[in-house]
Amino acid sequence: MTAAGMQEQLTIFFTRLARRVVEAGEVVAVSGGRLQPTYRATLADGTLLFVKAGAPEQMGRLRAEARGLETLGRVGALRVPEVLLLGGEGRHSYLVLEHLDLVPGAPGDFARMGRALAQLHRAGAARFGFERDNFIGATPQLNSQTDLWPAFFRDQRLGPQLRQAAAGPAAGAWLDDALRISASINGFFPGYQPQPALLHGDLGRGNAGFLKDGTPVIYDPAVYFGDREADLAMSELFGGFAPEFGAAYREAWPLDPGYAVRRDLYNLYHMLNHVNLFGAGYVAQAHGLIKRLLSEIR
Repeated sequence: MTAAGMQEQLTIFFTRLARRVVEAGEVVAVSGGRLQPTYRATLADGTLLFVKAGAPEQMGRLRAEARGLETLGRVGALRVPEVLLLGGEGRHSYLVLEHLDLVPGAPGDFARMGRALAQLHRAGAARFGFERDNFIGATPQLNSQTDLWPAFFRDQRLGPQLRQAAAGPAAGAWLDDALRISASINGFFPGYQPQPALLHGDLGRGNAGFLKDGTPVIYDPAVYFGDREADLAMSELFGGFAPEFGAAYREAWPLDPGYAVRRDLYNLYHMLNHVNLFGAGYVAQAHGLIKRLLSEIR
């Protein structure tokens, strides 16, 4: 199918979707859409598509996701779904992606993913940040470019999350300890100066998978240029990656001393985001990270 032909098919498809007169079997709702409805759509020629739909005000998040996927895809280290169409129709906005049939993966596949992630991280930049702000889940994520990594992480990662938590229902004395972490940020980087690496930005197990031939796939990114260890840290936060993943990464590109402490620091950002998105049930885990980090302040 030509690009023009696919555009025409998609226009017809989403016009029908917006009018709620989609023919049976043309679109099927699928699970996994935490932030907006997701669908598997079939074109007339049998082509499968993965569709994220939302209200018009969600266009910014969908646009940011599309830009992140395109940035990751240009490197070619890991497979990402191809962005086919980003647009709106009436009361809907939508992002149309290539549909990929994913499987859980075997240990050897995880090792392949670890090596590929190291290759992705070697795609660097002159400064930390990104060309645009984007989102970590449903939360806005700042990406103003800077030369100073500790200040970037303090001001554009921890700072916004701490302010949101202080204004929310989970606010409490535990945030005083978190503010001490932020104020002492330089103490977590003695003798360590990371270079800007291209990051997925939200590398949990739910945002990665494999094709049937073992090809590693990543999706749902929160892309920016930062310390490569931030991706490794997130991959360890909630588990799910086989041990071969981390071992293969370290073999391809060994980590620097002090990673275990920086891992907790980077994961504090994600834990705070979970507190802000999902409530006080994550406060105990966040405070546990904070207490470990306080013991490391130099």
